[in-house]
This record gives sequence, structure tokens and C-alpha cells, in this order.
Amino acid sequence: MRIIAGALKGRQFQAPKGHRTHPMSEKMRGAIFNSLGDIKDLTVLDAFGGSGALSLEAISRGAKSALAIEIDKNAHKTLLTNISGLNPEEQIKAIQVNASAWSSSNENTTFDVVLLDPPHDDLRSDLLVRISQHTAIKGIMVLSWPGKAKAPIFPDFEEITIKKYGDAQLVFYRRIS
Repeated sequence: MRIIAGALKGRQFQAPKGHRTHPMSEKMRGAIFNSLGDIKDLTVLDAFGGSGALSLEAISRGAKSALAIEIDKNAHKTLLTNISGLNPEEQIKAIQVNASAWSSSNENTTFDVVLLDPPHDDLRSDLLVRISQHTAIKGIMVLSWPGKAKAPIFPDFEEITIKKYGDAQLVFYRRIS
């Protein structure tokens, strides 16, 4: 796996071993960040961090900071290795915790961009709604969702666009209140 664009363009990073995480393809990562446009100096929440691919790409493209949350021990270890290997330690904070527990302990924390790439075999709408509330007003949330499933509706959000990629889709939302 590699960083697609920005200051770290072309740099390689590892994917977690096993089947508990599903690293997002370069094509889908590219689609997210090309659609977001200029993210310079924005804050990013990567709620299901996995390898850290989304956080690393965000920092490479100029985001001010990223928080990557990952519960899986193996994936979190890979995430830490990737961060230290690419040297954005000051900009990416990685924590090993359940996203729901983190959300409950940080109710008033918001981000300009929230990236949701949950395990497609454990889609919990209640958790996604909870995490969505960490999107700043007028901020953007991007959800990776199974391709044939109807994308969820989130309170306080408007759907901006849906981009389909075979067995997955990216749904872009803007928080309106």
C-alpha cells in the first residue's frame, strides 16, 4: 500500500494481517480526497483507523491533524508502525479504544472531516450516528458502505453525493446543524 498524493506521495505502508480489517483501495482513497479538495489545516477523525491509510493520506495532503481510533490490537500495532515509519507523529494521534467509548468520553470534540470506514461485517447504525456527531457544523463526513445496501440517513446532515465502486460506495454528507 502507498500514499497517493501530497508530501508523503509514493511512500509505502503496511496493512494489518488477517481478515478483521479491510484496507480501502487506492482508488477509493483517491476518490475521497479528490472530492474533499483542499483539506489544508483541517482536523480529521478516522473513526475506524485500521492501517491508518486515511489518516496518513489526510496528513500527506495538508490536514492539520488526525485522530485514528482502532480497537483491534493487531491493526492498532500496524497503525503505530505506519505512523512512526512515515514520521507524522506530531500530527496523527492513534488510540486503541472502542469508538463508542471514545465518543462517550469526548462528547464535545468535533472535527472538520470525519471518515467512517467501519467493518462491513459489523455495521452498527447506532454507533455511526454517535460518531457522526463529532463532525463540526458545516463539516464533511464520508462513509464507506457496502455497494448494494442503502446508505443510512443521519440526523443533522444532508447527503451531498454517492460514489459507487463495485461492492462498495462512498457517501458524502455535510453537517447542517
